Amino acid sequence: MKNSSEKNKLKWHFWIFFIPVFLWILLMFILPHADLVRLSFLTSDFVGKAVPTFQNYTNFFTEPIYWLTFVRTAVFSIVVTLIDLAIALPVAFFIAKVIGVRYRGLILILTMLPFWVSGMIRVYGWITMLRESGVVNSFLIKTGIADTPFQMIYNDASMVLCLSYVTILYMIIPIIGVMDSLDDSLIEAAYDLGANKLLIWFKIIIPHCVPGIISGSIVVFMYAMGSYLTPALVGGKNSLWFTQQIYNQFIHYFNWNQGAAFGMLLLVLSSLIIIITLKLSKQKLNEVVAK
Repeated sequence: MKNSSEKNKLKWHFWIFFIPVFLWILLMFILPHADLVRLSFLTSDFVGKAVPTFQNYTNFFTEPIYWLTFVRTAVFSIVVTLIDLAIALPVAFFIAKVIGVRYRGLILILTMLPFWVSGMIRVYGWITMLRESGVVNSFLIKTGIADTPFQMIYNDASMVLCLSYVTILYMIIPIIGVMDSLDDSLIEAAYDLGANKLLIWFKIIIPHCVPGIISGSIVVFMYAMGSYLTPALVGGKNSLWFTQQIYNQFIHYFNWNQGAAFGMLLLVLSSLIIIITLKLSKQKLNEVVAK
């Protein structure tokens, strides 16, 4: 009798927590995406009646401006991911292995502090620094390094810089979590056996951190691929980011069917890139997420 009542209690606890989560996923993810799928396979005929079609998807592959923009977005997103990885590895190692436990919490708070404010404010902070009358140009002119201000924004370099800054925390945190479990005696033993720092990094530290690296890379890549604000504000009108193509279809052309198709293509193709990366790295998604 007691076991039966405990099982019923556990079932009620399960449903109490499961139902809100399920409703959240259903209302915020499943239903909106299902409607986007429906819209993506429809178009309007000459009398305004919705008819099924694959034209919204074939337009992506037949119009070079669309698929070239997607390729460009994917390439720059990979560049952003690699930049974040190059910065996050030494930062994570410093936090997890170099500084003492006493100061680790303080350093983590200082690392996350800029990310407590809105992403728009952080992007405008970079614009304030990089514009022609900004901090950097003012410093260069006052010190005599430059005679005239440089155009540092509204180009691909500034866009990649800002995207790397906006996403860096999503790379640092997973790597810290994995690196913290690395046994220090392995590094000490490698030093004792005569291994140099570069060899230790590539033979011990990085292989141990692969799950955290893959996890952070997935988040950073998907964030960069789906970003609209940073390319629009810093990249300028010529940034040619794929999310801007989606925005144009929805807002400028009022073509919700084409915009829905582009949105689904962004989700499917970027997910396909992630799957290929997992296959090449011989990692499983559930193991990466668990880390």
